[in-house]
Amino acid sequence: MRIAVLTGGGDVPGLNPCIKAITESALSEGWEVLGFRRGWAGPLCYNPADPEGSQQHVMPLTHERVRTIDRTGGTILHSSRTNPAKMKPSDLPDFLKDLPRKGDKVDATPHVLRVLTALKIDALVALGGDDTLSYAARLHQEGFAVMACPKTMDNDVFGTDYCMGFSTAVTRSVEAITALRTPVGSHERIGVVELFGRNCGETALLAGYLADADRTLIAEVPFDIEKLAALLEKDHARNPSRYAMLVLSEGAQMKEGPVVEAGPYDEQCQPAPDSWGLSCEELEARAARNRAEAAAADATDVADADGRPEVEVRVSAR
Repeated sequence: MRIAVLTGGGDVPGLNPCIKAITESALSEGWEVLGFRRGWAGPLCYNPADPEGSQQHVMPLTHERVRTIDRTGGTILHSSRTNPAKMKPSDLPDFLKDLPRKGDKVDATPHVLRVLTALKIDALVALGGDDTLSYAARLHQEGFAVMACPKTMDNDVFGTDYCMGFSTAVTRSVEAITALRTPVGSHERIGVVELFGRNCGETALLAGYLADADRTLIAEVPFDIEKLAALLEKDHARNPSRYAMLVLSEGAQMKEGPVVEAGPYDEQCQPAPDSWGLSCEELEARAARNRAEAAAADATDVADADGRPEVEVRVSAR
């Protein structure tokens, strides 16, 4: 029995311990373990016609090789966001440039299956998140034996309760929110911390709860910007230190606007979502109206001599 292991997507502290556990368990059964380097880029870039020249894309995993790797975070196999089913022709290795195209993309799955056969791999264990595991599911559909170890800071792999990396993401987020209280409180502002998660709000929800943020917006529940502004003003006024904290999931959207995905596409062919869901022009118009309303309120409300609080924006995202 010979199995392969790879890690894809972002790195998290639990990857090396997981690689070690898989390797040690397999070796105890008398199996061989081969690691693919750089996620799905490993089998993609491996050339069965040139095994000697392709050694940089694989790593034999032995007891000696994994003995101490659980003492450090990250992954000794390295990682990438490569998806062999959605490749740009320009990103393919030279020996695959002639693969047929489907529109502006190339599906290199037949090549990956040839590589697994050439290396005599009986089963593959993929450690990764949504995109990494979606390609593992593709191989399963092709009849190849795969096993998945969910790993994502977003905790958004369907059918799982807990993913590697999630607890660390929440811990680091709580630390960031807590640290931001000092400058936000010193300047009596409203702090906005945007957290990753794409269309899943779990990271923001738990981090906001554990950090005792005043308000938390998650991707699953659209929000009313006027109501949010009013609540934050009350939070700011109620705090003896005159500040408030808002945690924002990157996929959060206003009730009246869809999520606007913009910016350069990554290797997964996914753009980063614009959390506010409105164009810059619409946001500026709304901000101008709010400033005018604030000025009018200041003119009639002597008790609120300082006007509305400033907003301090600090981003903690991918």
